[in-house]
Amino acid sequence: MKLETLAIHGGNIVSDSEKPVVQPITLSTTFIHQPESMIYARANNPNRHALEQLFAGLEKGADAAAFSSGNAAGVSVFQALEPGSHLIAPDDMYHGLKNAILSIFKGVLEATFVDMTNLENVEKAFQSNTKLVWVETPSNPLLKITDIRAVAKLAKAKGAMVACDNTFATPVFQNPIDLGVDIVMHSSTKYFGGHSDILGGALITKEADEFWAKVKNVQIGGGAVPSPMDCYYLCRSIKTLPYRMKGHAEHAMVLANFLSNHSAVEKVYYPGLKAHQGHEIAASQMTGFGGVVSFQVKGGAEVADRVISKLMYFTNATSLGGVESLIERRAASEGPDTLTPQNLIRVSVGLEHLDDLLEDMENALA
Repeated sequence: MKLETLAIHGGNIVSDSEKPVVQPITLSTTFIHQPESMIYARANNPNRHALEQLFAGLEKGADAAAFSSGNAAGVSVFQALEPGSHLIAPDDMYHGLKNAILSIFKGVLEATFVDMTNLENVEKAFQSNTKLVWVETPSNPLLKITDIRAVAKLAKAKGAMVACDNTFATPVFQNPIDLGVDIVMHSSTKYFGGHSDILGGALITKEADEFWAKVKNVQIGGGAVPSPMDCYYLCRSIKTLPYRMKGHAEHAMVLANFLSNHSAVEKVYYPGLKAHQGHEIAASQMTGFGGVVSFQVKGGAEVADRVISKLMYFTNATSLGGVESLIERRAASEGPDTLTPQNLIRVSVGLEHLDDLLEDMENALA
């Protein structure tokens, strides 16, 4: 199946005798003992099984695991590592997962954070106990681009696994497994959910190997699994994912060009721009550049806050990937230890009419 067809039909497993067109929601927490019984809802559920099958298909993996949040998905990979393992991660890694490494796994795992746009930085960070390289591309919120093929080749030569946070790109625009990655991670709260009303996370593996068995054990034993209702709604939302992403990317490209030519803007971060440092690599591994644009206004945090306060159609809120446009001064959300410039504004470009969005932004920057 092509992507659009898979998105619609890949998560629709119907076992009901009435053969409904849409898979029913199974709320039961327990199942009758019989051959191949799901036994208990923490272990499996028909809606979660359908969602995981859909995740695996979209990312071209052998298996998938759904979680109650993106953080739960990422943390499960860290939990599956042997104590004392070393991992390499981006210096601008999503702050929720970076905080988890530095706090929850303090004294358990070792980590080195580097600028992954430079392959030499990655190579120099390897240690004898390096077991995992964590890639995030495009990154949040600086939209840095990591050469996935090059990092995967390097990690393989060093005997380490590679995991890639593919939340910003989605499988519509990027398939990390095709580029050599072992595990793909998503915050399904974002573009998969697409309407800012479902919390979830996902992992997809290239191979159902021994390490994957450990990850699945963390999922089931730890119990951070999504509800049947959330799984149902995610399957429903994903049906429109390919078309939503095309709209997000189209609007983001126009907004990025608009901001690049505005006198009140200092710098724009969007991999679709030819001026972006990682544009050529992005173009070689992505089929589209996503729906997130970051930019720095001329001035400090106060100017950025003032711009945001004047907007009508961009909602000042954390998160991204919904049909509505969201905007925030990212450093304010990340806290005092952030490396993000104080005047940087991150925009999740929505699906409102483009003319309304451009007029709104023009008025706010004036």
